[in-house]
Amino acid sequence: MGIKRRAVAGGLAALPFVQTLSDPSTSRAQAAFPTRPLTLIVPFPAGGPADIFGRHLAERMSPSLGQPVLVENKSGAAGVTGMDFVAKAGADAHVMGLISASAGAIMQSLMPKMPYDPARDLAPQVLVVRVQEVLAVNAKLGVGDLKSFIARAKANPGKLTCGSAGTGGITHLAIELFKRETGSDILHVPYRGAAPATNDLLAGTIDSALLDISVLIPHVRAGALKVLAVTSDTRAPLLPDVPTMREMGYPKVNSDNWYALVSPGASSPEARAKIFEAASAALKTPQLAEAYAKVGGVVGGGTTADVNAFFKEEIAKWAAVIKAANIKLE
Repeated sequence: MGIKRRAVAGGLAALPFVQTLSDPSTSRAQAAFPTRPLTLIVPFPAGGPADIFGRHLAERMSPSLGQPVLVENKSGAAGVTGMDFVAKAGADAHVMGLISASAGAIMQSLMPKMPYDPARDLAPQVLVVRVQEVLAVNAKLGVGDLKSFIARAKANPGKLTCGSAGTGGITHLAIELFKRETGSDILHVPYRGAAPATNDLLAGTIDSALLDISVLIPHVRAGALKVLAVTSDTRAPLLPDVPTMREMGYPKVNSDNWYALVSPGASSPEARAKIFEAASAALKTPQLAEAYAKVGGVVGGGTTADVNAFFKEEIAKWAAVIKAANIKLE
């Protein structure tokens, strides 16, 4: 009995000690965040548009957080590899990710088995940037505007070709969306990246391509390519005279590429709030907007609720396109 009473008393005596250890330390950890340098995972190779967006964002988030934000490139599987690293960071909010449209809204409808559950394992923070896409043709094709291009496609079913940056990517899905909404029978030609698609468009091997504006703009300015329309709700600052698909009567042909900031799903709300505040402050700086504009990016923003609603819309939209076109990964 004496032993039992001492054990119970010891256990009861320990309870306040356990409480004292857990609560204050948790509070201190939350208040101190971040306690060390942060890492922003960019799920694409260094030097590309995503890397540029990520590095500019990281640089301008650091002052608000009081810690360096280091960029680490982890490419593969259309961005899924890098986001899997973020998802598996557990509760560590020192790890963030720059998720793309492919990993955030497309691949869950294409990959037989995702390595993580996007809805559970990732917490969207804020939309960072939109990258407008354009439908362009070789200047020698002799098509002056979107109406003429659609008319030629309908008069010659399956004859006009349109290149994308790869099967299952957003540029491919944008082509399928365009075909569906305009009733055009165009032959999709997938490439392994935007660069080879652009090269074949310049050579006249393909008739058209639907790609990010930043890839095509140098050749448009040189007169080798002609942009027929911007697949966005607003005109592109880099091409203010080119109409949008909405203006041309096709409001559903909206295929902005985009990148958003995400944290691990298990990270604390308090830490995520600090990440959001730092990112929002960075996105409001003129320097960031200017840097993004140079590579065809339109700076994002808004609330966390906004980006969560946006994710749901994008997932539903591209899932419908994938199903209707019966798209399968190669």
